[in-house]
Amino acid sequence: MRTPDMRSPESGARAPLSVVIGAGGTGGHIYPGLALADALRRAVPGAVVSFVGTQRGLETRLIPDAGYRLHTVDMIPFDPSLGAKRYLLPAALVKSGAQCRAILRAQGAQVAVGMGGYPSAPVIVGARMAGLPSLIHESNAVPGRANRFAARLTPNIAVAFDRSREHLPGGERAYTTGMPIAAPLAVLDRRALRAEARREFGVPDGARMLLFNGGSLGAARLTEAAVGLAASWRHRSDVHLLIKTGPAALDETRRRLVESGGDAVAKAVPYLDRMDLAYAAADLVVCRAGSATVAELAATGVPAVLVPYPHAPGDHQTHNARVLSDAGAGLLLPDGETTAARLAELVGPLLADPARLAAMSGAADPGTHAHAADLLAERVIQLTHHTAHLEYA
Repeated sequence: MRTPDMRSPESGARAPLSVVIGAGGTGGHIYPGLALADALRRAVPGAVVSFVGTQRGLETRLIPDAGYRLHTVDMIPFDPSLGAKRYLLPAALVKSGAQCRAILRAQGAQVAVGMGGYPSAPVIVGARMAGLPSLIHESNAVPGRANRFAARLTPNIAVAFDRSREHLPGGERAYTTGMPIAAPLAVLDRRALRAEARREFGVPDGARMLLFNGGSLGAARLTEAAVGLAASWRHRSDVHLLIKTGPAALDETRRRLVESGGDAVAKAVPYLDRMDLAYAAADLVVCRAGSATVAELAATGVPAVLVPYPHAPGDHQTHNARVLSDAGAGLLLPDGETTAARLAELVGPLLADPARLAAMSGAADPGTHAHAADLLAERVIQLTHHTAHLEYA
């Protein structure tokens, strides 16, 4: 990537690249935004990158913990279940858009980016108000409501999956970057890291590790099935279950594992700071089908049983899951069928068949996901031509 030299034509002084990213709600929007922020800083050392979110989502913890500034605005979800309150959405959007315009000006922003989720729409509105270039990135195979709205306000659209184009206004001009994923996952060598990873999670020698990943907040359905499976496999020495519960369900899950004897083969954790270690240690993953998870699995080649969240808008998690299941890299299991007994029938034979696991791993198509953060950063930097008088060496 060429590095822009942004100088004021009057003074010749270098002005730092300044980007504001809208991302919030769940990790599926936040983690790709953080991957983009890191890529911008790699491309332009000294770049000023900050985020816009609300006080209600995971962004209040994840973004400051990653070392980035978080600005919060007042916004309500793009959710038809709000009933009569949905009529408050236009006024809320105007108010939060004005708040974002003030943030963009205070930050000296040259471009605004919306990563999806309802906190990102005001950033695009604010950029429109301020006359700044903007870009949206759609992470799901079926776009969410916020990005379907925001796509009408900017000519610059990037997508993680080609199949989402048909669902976006102006989708024909969208640029496929893939899904920005964290640098350690983009370059993950599972084989090289495997021994360290298995020690980290206490996986016994010779055992197969089954990872349950319900997303950033955990998934009650997956945790319930995992606890039941651990109880039924409690006398086995050839399996080890790692269950990511989310913080809220941790204590109850641990209690139930101890009571059932499942703690002999299973460990519950609230979250996983090192997903590279988790993927390197795992032989198979049972997980939701959020776009970030699907992209990580495609890039790292970890075989998976995908259980789409059934209430996702537009059933987008099922469409996400089919990216892997259609390629033979994963199996799709409906949420309503995800019980301990059904998982034992499905997962048991898979764990006992290394050749099939290897075939599933080989069928994963990394696509552009491993390079998506850098590709998206390059597109963002190119947009600063509109405001920053760029000179390329």
